[in-house]
Order: sequence, then structure tokens, then C-alpha cells
Amino acid sequence: MTEHRHGGHGNRHRGQHRRSNEQRQSTCQEPPVAVLIGMPGAGKTRVGGEVAHMLGVRFTDSDEVIEQRAGMHITEYFSEYGEPRFRKLESQVIAELLHTAGGIVSLGGGAPMTEEVRRNLQAYIERGGKVVYLQADPQEAMERARRGGNRPMLAGDADARWRSLYEQRDPVFKAVANMHVHTRGSSPQHAARKVMDMVMEHDVHVTGTSITPYDVRIGVGTSNHLAEVLGDKPVRIALIHTSPVQRHSDRARALLRQAGYQVSDVLIPDAEAGKTIEVANGIWQRLGDEGFTRSDAVVGLGGGAATDLAGFVAATWMRGIRYVNCPTSLLAMVDASTGGKTGINTPQGKNLVGSFYTPAGVLADMRALETLPNDIFIEGLGEVAKSGFIRDCDILSILEDNAQELRQFDGSIFLGSPLEDVVAELIERTVKVKAYHVSNDLREAGLREFLNYGHTLGHAIEQIEHFTWRHGNAVAVGCVFAAELSHLLGYIDQDLVDYHRRLLGSLGLPISWAGGDWDSVLELMHRDKKARGNTLRFVVLDGIGHPIHLDDPPIEAVHEAFERIRPVR
Repeated sequence: MTEHRHGGHGNRHRGQHRRSNEQRQSTCQEPPVAVLIGMPGAGKTRVGGEVAHMLGVRFTDSDEVIEQRAGMHITEYFSEYGEPRFRKLESQVIAELLHTAGGIVSLGGGAPMTEEVRRNLQAYIERGGKVVYLQADPQEAMERARRGGNRPMLAGDADARWRSLYEQRDPVFKAVANMHVHTRGSSPQHAARKVMDMVMEHDVHVTGTSITPYDVRIGVGTSNHLAEVLGDKPVRIALIHTSPVQRHSDRARALLRQAGYQVSDVLIPDAEAGKTIEVANGIWQRLGDEGFTRSDAVVGLGGGAATDLAGFVAATWMRGIRYVNCPTSLLAMVDASTGGKTGINTPQGKNLVGSFYTPAGVLADMRALETLPNDIFIEGLGEVAKSGFIRDCDILSILEDNAQELRQFDGSIFLGSPLEDVVAELIERTVKVKAYHVSNDLREAGLREFLNYGHTLGHAIEQIEHFTWRHGNAVAVGCVFAAELSHLLGYIDQDLVDYHRRLLGSLGLPISWAGGDWDSVLELMHRDKKARGNTLRFVVLDGIGHPIHLDDPPIEAVHEAFERIRPVR
């Protein structure tokens, strides 16, 4: 698994990029936060300056640095020394800027056409850098280019020359950049806002054996990547969503149609009621009636159940077509949408029918959390905490430090608040935990099973409660049960069990369960996906961050752990 870091820096909170004027003007010795490329007249200098101002960092125009180094205007340098010598100087300057400029950097229109510059940009991306292609409307860009002057490559018939250059450069720019921003009809400020949202994204790259690599993009406005991730092969897109996320599905539909796709709107029941063979069969019938082919695609938008179903439909239609997940709940962002598990429920159990089929991308747009009710946000913290217990201890520290604010989550005031950065980091860290396990074990042969900490009892609770209990809440109780079992068998001490209860309770998550009976729970545990034959199989801890498999433990210990999660009467 490769993790894309923002400009090569560790944490990427918005506030950490805002510096004083004195700091902004000081000499930097760090890579740029982002590099802008684009055609002449695309607005790289103006937009780049606006982005730098918004982030409170310095802005560097590579052409200005070149002119300072050369002691003359670029047009004069071209005239006196010719293009090859200019490109050599340009390459040298850009190579330095990619290591030392910091802030936002814009490159000259033709810079990425030089092979050495392309190599250096690729190396910068591999170090976690972000190269943004500003894709301007040709007419708008040509008009700005005519007004701008100092463009030797547009000498003569400027418009004809611009169009010729565009045909040569556009494919190269698209290939070089790892981010694309369309600026048609946008003011410099609006375009800068788009760029800033992308620059502030937290990206996790998922790869591994038998996995086609894909990115999980976390941030405000990541849904703008939808057409980019789908690509130009699909003609028809099935947009699968639930009614509670209508506002977000309306936006996705508009983005898809704007990109030229034919959109089939597929509304499914909310939550687990949508994850049935009957719902899936109805979608298959529609895809057949509407002529969906192997090159078409599916977009799953909604909570975990919606993305599970969308992935299952995509995996099974014509033996597999492209799909993108757009999770709208915290739980879906950190769990269901990532990892390539797709499936539906049966009367006998949850997710017993499904496939391992990875998405083309996951777009976790944090704007969706604006409309998320408090209780649904809280349940997502169950999966977040689980990831802290099994691997990333920093998750637990962040949850502890911000428990009160998280418990009081209010979507209407979330974006722009200090909590936004906290939640973004929690999502990123949790996705990285999942990506680590998925990258090394896509098909759940062993390591990936550790992600099921708390799930053996959790799934049983959901089943017995007829899915009126939300998944994250059931997992929270399941984690307490697993901790109790770990303690009873001597793997952890009582303090760690108590810590489970204290942390989960402080977040507003349940830590006990009064429903069901032992025999019913035991029967469902035997049907768990981790079970082998008649042997029960659990994930337990032998310390924070150290999960282990537990095969066929004494049934008395399992029963006692179950009794300990019953409410005190």
C-alpha cells in the first residue's frame, strides 16, 4: 500500500498551512504543497496566487524565477538563445523548485512537454506531491493568452498557434497531472477554491496482489472527481442511491450528465432493507432493459448498505463492470465503501452472499456529513475505534482528546469548524488501517479477518434485532465482548477491558446489549464467516494494536464474556 501525503508533509490540516507574512516570504526548503500546470491563458498565475493566499503560503511562478535567473524577459531569452537552451534552463529551475519552493508553484505553459520536467514531476508525485492540471475553456484561455503578452510560443496567429499547441499538450498534461480542475466559467476565486479543496484532500492509495490500484479520496468536494475516476469508456451510468441522500444524489447526477454520461437513476430502500436479492434482481432487470454493456459503470451513493449493494451489482453484471463508491455516512467512509467487499443479506445471516470486487475509486466527500444526523455519525465511530484497537493507537488518542466534541456532532456547523480536521484525520487513519489489511489479504484468508474485531457478536446482534440496531453500535458492543473474552483467556488485563467501556461510552456508543438469548447468539456465531466447520473462530487482542485469531475457545469462556455485556440489573 502506498500512502499519498499532502506535499510531503505529515498532517494536512488547513490551519497548518496558514502562516504569517514574515514566514510566507522566508526562504523555503521544502517541496511545494501543489504544482499547477496548464495551457497559456489557463490562469495558473492568478489562480495559484489565490490558492496560496487562501492557504497562507507563498506563491512561486517558475517563469518569474527563470527571468530572474536569466536577467531578461522570456521572450528576449527565446530570441537570443532559442527554445532548446530555454527549456534546459527551465528544467533546472523546476527541478530546484520541486524540492525547495514550498507553497504553491505554477509552471510555464510548455514546461511539462520537456521529458526531464515530466520525470521530475512524476518523482514529486511519488513523494506525495499534487500536480494540478487547470483545464480552462479554450475560448476563455485564448482570450486571456492574447491579453497576457510575453508568450513567445504564441507568436504569429495566436489563436491558431494556441489550438495547435493544445492538441499536442492536452494528452500530455492529462497524463502528467494527478489532479484535474475544470475552470470553465469560473472566476479566479471560484477556481482557486476548487484547487484548494483538492489540495487539502487526504488520499490513500490502495494496491496489492490481485488488486487493481485505486484511490480513496477524503475531503470537501471530492465528488468533483467522479467523471475523472469513471473515465471516458462508460456511456451509461447506474446511479444507485437511497432517498435520504437525495441532495447528494442530485449533485452526483448533475456532475455525471455534465460529463456527458447517460444516467439511470436507481432508487433503493434505505439501510439493510436495500441489501436483498429482490432489490439486486430488480436492478439487474433494469440494466438489461436499458442496454448496459461491459464498458458501462455503476456509482453507489449512500451509506454502507447502498455501497455494498452497488458493488455487488457491479461485480455480478456481465461478470464485472466498473464502479465508484460515494459514501455519505461516516460508517460508509471508513468501512463499507473501501476494501472491495460487496454483498447482500439473506434470512440466514448478514453478507453471506457476495464477492470480493474492488472499486475504481472511493470519493468520501465530507460535504455529505453536513446532512448526517448525530446518531448516525456516532455509530460510525464504532468502526473508527475498532481500527484503533487493532492497529493504529493514535486513533484512540484522537478519540479520547475529542470525545465530547465528537459526541455533540452537528452537521449544520461541521464544515469549517475545528472538528472538520479531526474527523478528516480519523477517516484517513481508519481507511489506512483497512487498506493495510486489504492490500495484503483481499479475500480474507487470514490477516483481513482482524478487521472483524467485534463483528462476531456484532453481526449476531444485528440479525437478532432485525437490523434495527445500526452496524457501528453493534460492533461497539462486540468489541467489549471480544475484550472480555480476551481477558478471560489471559491475553489482556482488566484495565484494557475497562478502557474499551470508558472510551466507547464517552463517544455515546452502547457498551451492553439486553436483547436475544445465549442459544440464539451461539447459533449465529457458528454461521459467522470466520467459522470453520463446527469450530468457532474469534478475533481477540493480546494488547492494543495486536489482534490475534482465537480458534475454538472454551465455550464456558465465550458464554461468560456474553454474560458480561448484559446490562446490570
